[in-house]
Amino acid sequence: MDWTGLTDFLQRGGPALWAIAALSVLTVTLILWKIWRLSLSGAWAGARTEAALADWTAGRRRAAMAALAGRCSLRARLAHAAMTSRDNAALTDAAAREETTRIAKALLRDARAGLRPLELISTIAPLIGLLGTVLGMIAAFQALQDSGNQADPAVLAGGIWEALLTTAAGMAVAIPAAMALTWFESVADRVQADMEDAATRVFTAGEAVE
Repeated sequence: MDWTGLTDFLQRGGPALWAIAALSVLTVTLILWKIWRLSLSGAWAGARTEAALADWTAGRRRAAMAALAGRCSLRARLAHAAMTSRDNAALTDAAAREETTRIAKALLRDARAGLRPLELISTIAPLIGLLGTVLGMIAAFQALQDSGNQADPAVLAGGIWEALLTTAAGMAVAIPAAMALTWFESVADRVQADMEDAATRVFTAGEAVE
């Protein structure tokens, strides 16, 4: 990699372009970290939970709870917590539902962790780029004023395109961040819907047949 060329490119855009470059690194890091976290939490896995819920609905409660014990999937953890609360004779139905809701909220916080920074980046990156462009245009026109009748249009054009670099860079960072944010939110919404469905099926199921 030509680090000298990269440094020269960043220097052309000034502090705003350096800030956007830092945001781009942070964006890539957040996206990779979020994909890794969702993979670990089983955001795209639900077959085991669905099978356990079928057992629970059929009255095979012990088999259902054993199938989900120790699972790290968000759906599985919520379903197992709901089953445990429902099966706990010391808890009333209302208390069991409240405990399940509490656990569901904590799991959803984990599912949505890291989304706020992505949202912030997608909002401020274009603004930083626009600020850099405005400052660059001011500098270019100040140079034009100082040169008076000796103004060189090529120099002015060069100053303008260098100023516009920051706007383009800001959009180049904001667009992937916004796309990733929308995708992660859709994954979290789907997980939430599945968790709500699982809890409803647990609490509306009939008595055990074992």
